[in-house]
Amino acid sequence: MELTAVVLWALDLRALTVVRSDVVLVAILCGVGILHTEVAAGIERLHRRITKTPYVDLSSVWTFAGAVLLPPAWSTLVAIVVFNHLWLRPWRRQVPVYKQLFSTATVVLACHAAAAAVRYLGGGLELAPLALAILAYTTVNTALVVGAIALSAPTTTPRPRPTEMFGRLDDAILELSTLCLGAVTAVLLISKPWHLVLMLPPLVVLHRAVLVRQLEELAATDSKTKLLNAAAWHVQAARELRRAQRAGGTAAVLMMDLDHFKSVNDLYGHLAGDEVLGAVADAVRGEVRDHDLVGRFGGEEFVVLLPGLDSEHPGPTELHTIAERIRHRIATLTVAIDTPDGSLTIDGLSASVGGASYPGDGASLEQVMKAADNALYAAKRNGRNAVHIAAMATPPATPTTAPAAPEAAAS
Repeated sequence: MELTAVVLWALDLRALTVVRSDVVLVAILCGVGILHTEVAAGIERLHRRITKTPYVDLSSVWTFAGAVLLPPAWSTLVAIVVFNHLWLRPWRRQVPVYKQLFSTATVVLACHAAAAAVRYLGGGLELAPLALAILAYTTVNTALVVGAIALSAPTTTPRPRPTEMFGRLDDAILELSTLCLGAVTAVLLISKPWHLVLMLPPLVVLHRAVLVRQLEELAATDSKTKLLNAAAWHVQAARELRRAQRAGGTAAVLMMDLDHFKSVNDLYGHLAGDEVLGAVADAVRGEVRDHDLVGRFGGEEFVVLLPGLDSEHPGPTELHTIAERIRHRIATLTVAIDTPDGSLTIDGLSASVGGASYPGDGASLEQVMKAADNALYAAKRNGRNAVHIAAMATPPATPTTAPAAPEAAAS
């Protein structure tokens, strides 16, 4: 893809006719774009000290404006300058060169798509050409990023979730808002270019709003597993249960506890234990739906809220099937850990799982959780590495045996 962007730029340069007004627009866009990113650099440094989540730099305000106003050769130059100048700073070079080149190429190709959309409707800055350009820019950029994520995902791991490839809805809304600001910027550049400085304060406020949102996410996330922490899970689970109550729907809670997890920490250290927790979190997340709420309650205990289970199946039986699937996934899990003495593989893990449902086992979240917790300890009393559902007097037989402590194999 990088080669495609380079070839397109070379062809654009051959066809370029230098016009003074275009040069002025390039200078303005590059200058204001650099000023914008310099003003926001302090916010980015704060973001990087707090979290390693991706930072939204909002540079598409300037790259999109260049795409709809300038010949492709000039808009490519604007994209390269605006998108890359901060990367040259030492504190930004944590991003590998190949990733930066890929990101730059996606922006260049998205700019070409936006320019083609404007030309298709006869040019100009009317609403229809700008709307089509926004759609083209977003579609090409998203398709390239999603394709790269899908192709780079290891075949030995579960396929990336839609939210991992496409991002969340609020991310899409933020990108759309940024492109709309880019369209406004293009109109200002033609009519009143010096009014462009009035775009900077709203962009800085938008940067801070993005940072606040990411800080809220960080406060709600368990650092070791990237799942919801206990407090955030409670808030979101209560909200989901209220929604089920209003709609006359159902919900279920699974609580699970890793068996003999203390032996992992005692034998291999807490860092190895943290990696095991992360692997178990990924396993649990991979066995439930995207909208199910998965959290860590501290230690080795995990919890899942499953709203709106399929009403065509008997609730307890369906819940037992899901819980058994999770238990089996954990039982077959192998966790590779790098140590100073070489690679270490931890396996032989197991979990006890308890489940309960709303409204059958309780009329509130607390009551359902208490029923699920009691079911969990019933599973432990029955020999561990087992599933117990509150509403089931006799759970289906499963080929489980009482587990020994997890084992490790050196390689």
